[in-house]
Amino acid sequence: SPDEGWQVFTSAQAPDGKCLCTAVIPVQGSCSRDLRSLQLRQLLEKVQNISQSMEVLDLRTFRDLQYVRNTEALMKGLDSRLRVASEGHKALNARSFQDLKEKMRELLPLLPVLEQYKADSRLIVHLKDEVRNLSGILLAIQEEMGAYDYEELQQRVLLLEARLHACLQKLGCGKLTGVSNPITIRASGSRFGSWMTDTMTPSTDSRVWYMDGYYKGRRVLEFRSLTDFVSGQNFVQHLLPHPWAGTGHVVFNGSLYYNKFQSNVAVRYHFRSRSVLVQRSLSGAGYNNTFPYSWGGFSDIDFMVDENGLWAVYTTNQNAGNIVVSRVDPHTLEVLRSWDTGYPKRSAGESFMICGILYVTNSHLAGAKIYFAYHTNTSSYEYTDIPFHNQYSHISMLDYNPRERVLYTWNNGHQVIYNVTLFHVINTAGEL
Repeated sequence: SPDEGWQVFTSAQAPDGKCLCTAVIPVQGSCSRDLRSLQLRQLLEKVQNISQSMEVLDLRTFRDLQYVRNTEALMKGLDSRLRVASEGHKALNARSFQDLKEKMRELLPLLPVLEQYKADSRLIVHLKDEVRNLSGILLAIQEEMGAYDYEELQQRVLLLEARLHACLQKLGCGKLTGVSNPITIRASGSRFGSWMTDTMTPSTDSRVWYMDGYYKGRRVLEFRSLTDFVSGQNFVQHLLPHPWAGTGHVVFNGSLYYNKFQSNVAVRYHFRSRSVLVQRSLSGAGYNNTFPYSWGGFSDIDFMVDENGLWAVYTTNQNAGNIVVSRVDPHTLEVLRSWDTGYPKRSAGESFMICGILYVTNSHLAGAKIYFAYHTNTSSYEYTDIPFHNQYSHISMLDYNPRERVLYTWNNGHQVIYNVTLFHVINTAGEL
């Protein structure tokens, strides 16, 4: 495009009829489709999102640290009072002394928790400094690609991300408060499809799986890494024994979970053995576009994974087409427990699980937002208003990966990811 700075210098026709062109590349920047440039942009987006997460953590730290300090002073005062009472316990009646002793015993387990929390607070401050410095380097690299060692920079980002992940794991689960701008990884395939990484395997396993289309498909491509996926190289093919329906597939601990075409049967396909380990019907679940998401596409049954395990989202005639969330045993595909959310599935664009909470978008088209959240731990719901930038105007797959803490989407033939910001709360009873 001329707007990007490209200019056609000469054009001619070769003897064999082929068109020959000489083009002048943009003076500034590099080709937006260049793999290295794309990787750099991904790193910059990741660091920017880490910065946003740090701001949220910093605000929470400032608030909760006041509680920590107050509690610490209270416990030290109580400890001093207990020592005085122990030395002169004759001045106390037996019941008062026992009550004081019991209260102190209840508070003692909080001491190591408070020490750990203060250490985590110092880590957050240190990480913020690292993020700030790294962000500056990334911005400088955008202006002059060859001025820095890209591989060394990438290792620094990976190390930082690992440290951040370790810090976040100490804080446990959280509530979704924001979604980043989309990061386009690749443009390929048809309008509908799904792509994913394993939601459970170690971080050293970076394979990517790719399933083009929403019905009757059987071909799954397995790429060795995200870099190979972007370039379209180094992949193997799996041919499923049963065709799939919809795009609500998920890879969990080396197995693909998907809905068998023209049925409400859940299938677990194991990649290493290239075989179906188990299949089971989801009793009463609609299929064949009986209860799809608003975009259709046989999206009646949607499998997903979060920090708590494997889930299936679907609906039945018995619950009048409202979304049902079911915990599923990943080995047997048996439904362990179900919740009726009360939200009509045909009005939902897509949905995903984070920390036992189902989040639902109100549309699959442009202008969508994350509109509804159902909490399985309390069997309650709330309406939300979280902006969600739908860049290519038609999302047909949306899934959360708890290992990477990102959303994977298939958006009108584009494979896109979003970083998420979670708000973590430290339990005032002393448990992290």
